[in-house]
Amino acid sequence: MFPYHDENVTLRTPVVTIGLIAACVLAWIVVQGAGATMPLAASVCNYGLIPGELLGTVAPGTSWPMGDNLVCVVDQGPELRNVFTHMFLHGSWMHLLGNMWFLWLFGNNIEDSMSRPRFVAFYLLCGLAAAALQVFADPASGIPMVGASGAISGVMGAYLVLFPRVRVFTLVPLGFFITRVALPAWAMLIYWMVLQFVGGLSAIGAEGEGGVAFWAHVGGFIAGVVLVKLFASRSRVSSHQRSHWQPAGPRRGW
Repeated sequence: MFPYHDENVTLRTPVVTIGLIAACVLAWIVVQGAGATMPLAASVCNYGLIPGELLGTVAPGTSWPMGDNLVCVVDQGPELRNVFTHMFLHGSWMHLLGNMWFLWLFGNNIEDSMSRPRFVAFYLLCGLAAAALQVFADPASGIPMVGASGAISGVMGAYLVLFPRVRVFTLVPLGFFITRVALPAWAMLIYWMVLQFVGGLSAIGAEGEGGVAFWAHVGGFIAGVVLVKLFASRSRVSSHQRSHWQPAGPRRGW
């Protein structure tokens, strides 16, 4: 299920959302070499968040395979900057493009529901909460974690709280065919959240070279649900509900 459009029109230019997307794209091109092997590996090792390094549960000098005969070596101590820098790095073009699409689709309306400085704080706090749960779930991991998906999950959690009845149009693959389905936001977002939770449970105790940080998604989503009412402006949210996504006439189903 891949969302491609919602009925929630923004009331102002989403400057912060655009800025966050630009920062991630710039980091991908300048710092990560647009996915070139050596810059990508170096950026993930140097600026990714390694739970075992942060908590000191992995011995300094411990190496972790990165593929292509490359290894990531745990440093002497925690790099606290990586708690923030990991949110702006990605592991592949598809990782980057998928995250940026979800940030644009849901972030513009959440930014519109609060002041821009509040949205920056909200986004970063959700990213920190996402990282915290992933670290708690696997504190001895030496695998670097990168990606904006934890913070974006917080944005999606906020969307569930503020705009649960907005119709979200999604592409659904059915074998060799792809169909389009319009769902209320609550249905799509809860379905997505259940997948992350199940994925997190299946990853407990698993060992490997990496994968999806499911618990980061869960942590960010919960943070978004809990924090959004502290950051959102009631008048801005009401403007959406009154002017944009309330249907003018009766619905004929989803």
